[in-house]
Amino acid sequence: MGGSYSIATFSQTRSGWRAAIKRGMDVTLAAIVLLLTLPILLLTAIAIKLSSHGPVFFVQDRVGLNEQRFKIFKFRTMVVDAEERLKELETQNETGGAAFKMKNDPRVTRVGRFLRSKSIDELPQLVNVLLGDMSLVGPRPLTAADHRNFKEVRYQRRFYVKPGITCLYQISGRSLLSFDQWMQLDVRYVDEWSLWLDIKILAMTVPVVLGGAGAV
Repeated sequence: MGGSYSIATFSQTRSGWRAAIKRGMDVTLAAIVLLLTLPILLLTAIAIKLSSHGPVFFVQDRVGLNEQRFKIFKFRTMVVDAEERLKELETQNETGGAAFKMKNDPRVTRVGRFLRSKSIDELPQLVNVLLGDMSLVGPRPLTAADHRNFKEVRYQRRFYVKPGITCLYQISGRSLLSFDQWMQLDVRYVDEWSLWLDIKILAMTVPVVLGGAGAV
């Protein structure tokens, strides 16, 4: 499957009953997890509010299916002026690509560091799944700023599916991987997609999240 693999062709091969089952899995599991984690959500909101100035939730433009923008929801893990302070840290980017990743980012709060280590900050994205902006499994959505720096045509296929909360990148090391390795895993997911692959990734995500491997 090369670069000529069009969005229209991809949509056809990912429609029908398989796509319907994937959406059904997304809605059902997202709703169940939200209900089961409600006490964690409430405690997290309280901890964020008591430990640092600013809102509980972080809302940001992300780039998803067919490079369309949407609002992503996360628990706030950084200081309120984190976006403004990014320019000061851009030279310390550790991924070697369009996306910014920094292991000891000084903008992350003490509570935020714990939330990230356990991926608790990602839980509000289950609302994005229910809204249809995201799937449980799919390439992680790039920020609008990272997307502006995205020049790799060979990785364009990552935008042919809905972005996800977890993916091959998440279970393969996350921040321990380079930007190119991340993108290669994303297009591999797109090219090899199946319901079984989604189930496998979801199952493998649990021990990775509990262990905190590659979280920043």
